[in-house]
Amino acid sequence: MVKNSPGYRTSESLIASIVGSGTYAFGPLANHLNENLTENKGKGGKNRRRGKNENETEKRELVFKEDGQEYAQVIKMLGNGRLEAMCFDGMKRLCHIRGKLRKKVWINQGDIILVGLRDYQDAKADVILKYNPDEARNLKSYGELPEHAKINDTVNFGEEEEDDNIEFDEVSGDEDIEGI
Repeated sequence: MVKNSPGYRTSESLIASIVGSGTYAFGPLANHLNENLTENKGKGGKNRRRGKNENETEKRELVFKEDGQEYAQVIKMLGNGRLEAMCFDGMKRLCHIRGKLRKKVWINQGDIILVGLRDYQDAKADVILKYNPDEARNLKSYGELPEHAKINDTVNFGEEEEDDNIEFDEVSGDEDIEGI
């Protein structure tokens, strides 16, 4: 169309007519024009997971071990969904955190867990369940866990506390540094 012909409309007048009619605008001015027309629901990214906290209020039934399972205490977190655990049958095993627990149930050093033993690899196991401290105390009172199991010990499990034998001398502030 020719610029001065009767049917010609400028882009500003076209956008104004679209916005005035109650429909959305598209193009370079769309963000500015649609600001008040859309509403942010806040469900992008990790916000959906941050909002839920259903594990804290929910009481679950205490799960006991079955054939092919063993109780264990976490010795060391290795990363990449793996950990080292000392099973209460006396064997140290490399455990894999299964997908259902990853990024949903946080496992720390010293936690009591239930692992599924592998028939073909005795040195490896899979984490089935993490017990909270109340459940671990109940298991200990029922005689499922041995008496030497430390439930609240989460800091230095499996390590003796060592002193590095480093001593610091007190230096007064009035000594001349250049004289040393």
